[in-house]
Amino acid sequence: MRTLLKEDFEFISDRDISVDENFASQGYWKGVAVHFFRNKFAVTGLILVSVIILFAVFAPLVSSYTYEQIISVTDSSGKEFIAKSLSPQIGASAEQNFFADRTFLFGTDDMGRDLWTRTWQGARVSLIIAFVAIFIDMLIGTSYGLISGYFGGMVDNALQRFIEIAGSIPTLVIISILAIFMEKGIGLVIASLLITEWIGMSKIARAECLKLKEREYVLASRTLGAGSFHIIFKQILPNTIGPIITQVMFSIPVAIFTEAFLSFVGVGIVLPQCSIGSLIEAGFGNITILPYQILPPITVLAILMLGFNLIGDGFREALAPKLEDM
Repeated sequence: MRTLLKEDFEFISDRDISVDENFASQGYWKGVAVHFFRNKFAVTGLILVSVIILFAVFAPLVSSYTYEQIISVTDSSGKEFIAKSLSPQIGASAEQNFFADRTFLFGTDDMGRDLWTRTWQGARVSLIIAFVAIFIDMLIGTSYGLISGYFGGMVDNALQRFIEIAGSIPTLVIISILAIFMEKGIGLVIASLLITEWIGMSKIARAECLKLKEREYVLASRTLGAGSFHIIFKQILPNTIGPIITQVMFSIPVAIFTEAFLSFVGVGIVLPQCSIGSLIEAGFGNITILPYQILPPITVLAILMLGFNLIGDGFREALAPKLEDM
C-alpha cells in the first residue's frame, strides 16, 4: 500500500470553483417574485391598481374643490348660479357662461359637484373597503378554517354547520336586517362583509389544514410537546400562505363589487359621501341625458376589477409554477 504524501492533497481554496448560475439556489419568496414579474399580465394589473391608488390618495388633496362642495358663482346683481350638469371642460377653452374659466375634467353632477374629485374620493372609499376585506379574510377566515380543520371531530362539525347556515342566507337579506339597526354608510357595508366575506377563505384554509396536519413536521412538533395553537399558527399557517394570498387577491374585487352593488341599490354609501357604487347609481339615473356622468366611476371600477384579477392570476401561477416555467 502506497503511503499518502503531502503532495497528494491540495487546499480547496486553491481550486477554481464555478457555480452553476442556471440552477443556483434561491429562496422561496424570491422565486415567487421572479415568476410574478415575468408575467406581463400580472405586472400590467399591478400598474393599473397602483395608478388608481395613487389617484385615489392624491387627487382629492390637490383638487380645487371638495367632494361635497356645491360649486356656484354670484353675479353683480347678487344672483347665484350653480354649476349643475356641466360637461367636461378645461378652463378658458369652454363656453359655459359663468363657469367658462373653470376646469372640470369629468364635468359636474346634477347637484353642481365636481365629478373629478368625487370619482377619486369614491375610489378611496372602495379601496378602504377592499383592504378591510383583506383584514377580515386573513384574521377571521384563515383562523376559523385552520382551527376547524386541525381539531376535527365535533369541533369541525359544529363550525362547519355554522358556516352552512350563514352561507345559506342571501347577503341582501342580511344587509336588510342590518339596515334596520344601523345607519346607512360605510359601517353597514363593513358589517355585511364581516358576516359573510370570510366564509370562502375559511373553506380554503380548512382544506389546506386537513392536508398538512398529518405531515411529519407536525407530528414531530406534537411529539415534542408543542401546543395546538402553536402548531396551527407556527407550523401549518406558513405552509398555507400561498393559497391564502391567492384567495385574498381574488376576494378584493368581490368586496369592491359588493360595495358597488349595495350603494347602487341604496343601502350602502349615502350622500353627500360617495363611493364608486353610489356614483354609478347617480350616473345611471341620468344615463339617457347626461351619459358622461357614469363613465368615470364605471371606468375606475372596471380597471380595479381587471387589475386585481390579473394580480390574482399572477400570484396563483407564481406560487405554483408549471414545470415548463421553471
